[in-house]
Amino acid sequence: MGGRLFGTDGVRGLANADLTPELSLSVARAAAGVLADRDGTSRPVAVVARDPRASGEMLEAAVVAGLTSAGAEVLLAGVVPTPALAYLTAESDADLGIMISASHNPMPDNGIKLFSRGGHKLPDALEAAIERTVLTGTSDGHRPTGAAIGRIRVLDDAGERYARHVLSTVDQPLDGLRVVVDCAHGAAAATAPDVYRRAGATVHAIGCDPDGWNINDGIGSTHLGPLIEAVREQGAHLGIAHDGDADRCLAVTAEGDVVDGDAILAICALALHERGALKNETVVATVMSNLGFHHTMRDAGIAVQTTAVGDRYVLEALRERGLSLGGEQSGHLVFLDHATTGDGVLTGLALLSRMRATGDSLAELASVVRRLPQTLVNVPVADRIAVSESEAVAEAVNAVEEELGETGRVLLRPSGTEQLVRVMVEAPSQEQADEVAARLAEVVAAVG
Repeated sequence: MGGRLFGTDGVRGLANADLTPELSLSVARAAAGVLADRDGTSRPVAVVARDPRASGEMLEAAVVAGLTSAGAEVLLAGVVPTPALAYLTAESDADLGIMISASHNPMPDNGIKLFSRGGHKLPDALEAAIERTVLTGTSDGHRPTGAAIGRIRVLDDAGERYARHVLSTVDQPLDGLRVVVDCAHGAAAATAPDVYRRAGATVHAIGCDPDGWNINDGIGSTHLGPLIEAVREQGAHLGIAHDGDADRCLAVTAEGDVVDGDAILAICALALHERGALKNETVVATVMSNLGFHHTMRDAGIAVQTTAVGDRYVLEALRERGLSLGGEQSGHLVFLDHATTGDGVLTGLALLSRMRATGDSLAELASVVRRLPQTLVNVPVADRIAVSESEAVAEAVNAVEEELGETGRVLLRPSGTEQLVRVMVEAPSQEQADEVAARLAEVVAAVG
C-alpha cells in the first residue's frame, strides 16, 4: 500500500492485496507501542472486534498476533458493530481498540480503525506517529519474551454489554411502532434487531444472514431498494438501514421515501433542543449538508458549526466545543453524551423515540427539512492543486455565489484519493443547479 497508510477513516484497501496480514500485524504492533503509555509497568490492553466479512478472520489473527507480540493483553470481542468496539474500549479502560471493517465498502475490501483510550478515534498526530513507526520498522526492536508476551481473553458478553448501553438511552417503550431493519448482512445482524425489539418495537429484519461474502451486497444503507420494498410489504411505520459495521443509519418512510442523514440530524437536534439538552444550542455538520438543513436549524434558533467531510472531524468539533450532537449526510450521527463515535443503532433508537414521543410519522418529522435541489459533478483533472490555486476558478465561483445569493451555494472539493475535483451546487431549481454545475465544471476542466 503506497503513500499514506491512513485515510479519513483508518487503513482501508483490498484485503490480502493492499491490506495484507503483514501490514495489519505491523499496524497493530505500532499502535500498541504508540498508544500504551500508562505508567510503563503494566502491560497495555487492547480490545479487538470485526465485522463478518471473510477476510476479517485472517486479519483478526494478524492483528492479535501483532498486539500480543508487543506484550499487549487482548480482549477479543468478536463480531460487533464499530460503536460497540468504541464503547467496550472505554468501558474496559483499554489503551486502544481495533475494529477490522471496511464499513460500507464491498466484501473484497477490509480496513483497520483505531481507537485510543476512552473509545475516541485517533487525532492526526497519533495516526502520523503510528504510520512513521510502521514505515520505519522502529517497533520491531521491542520483542517481549516469556511471561511478557501478551495473552488473549474472549469477551463472551461483548454484544450484550453494548446492547444494554444503547437501551439505557431510551426514555419510554417504543410499543406500537413497526419497523423494518436492514443489517446489510453485517455486524449489526446479531445486535440491532434484538435491541429494537427489547426497546418495544415490532421488528421485521432483513440482511441478517451474514456468510462472510454477502456483506453490503445489494443491501444495507448504500442499497435501499430491498428496504423500501420490505417496508411497503410489511406495512411498517418506517425502515432503518445500517451499513456493514453499523456506524451509519439511514431511514425510509412508510411511503418508501428516503430520509437521509441531514433530515435525521435535524429531527434529533430539534428533539434535544426542545428538551433543553442541545448543548450551546449548536449542532455540528459537514460542508456537504444541504442548505435546506441550515435553513431549518436557523429558523429553530440552532447554530450550525461546519467541518470538513468525515465523522472524525465532526467528533473533533464536538469535543473541542463541548457539544452534544453532530453528523453527516451519509448517516453518521454522533451523540456525544452517549457515544464516542457514529452509532447507527443509537441513531435508530433516537429516531424511533422521537416518533413515539410526538406521535408523528417519519414523513411528518422529516418534512421540517426542505432540501434544495443539488447537483454533484466529478471533474477529472491532472492537477488538483492547480485547480485550488486558480484565479479563473475562484472568479467563476465568486460570480456564481453572487448570482445565487442566499438561495443556494457552491462547493468545490478536491478528492482525497483521486485526481478529481467535486463540484457541488445547490439552487432553487434542479435546472439551475444542473446549469451552474455544468458551467463551473467546464472552468475546472479547462484549468486542471
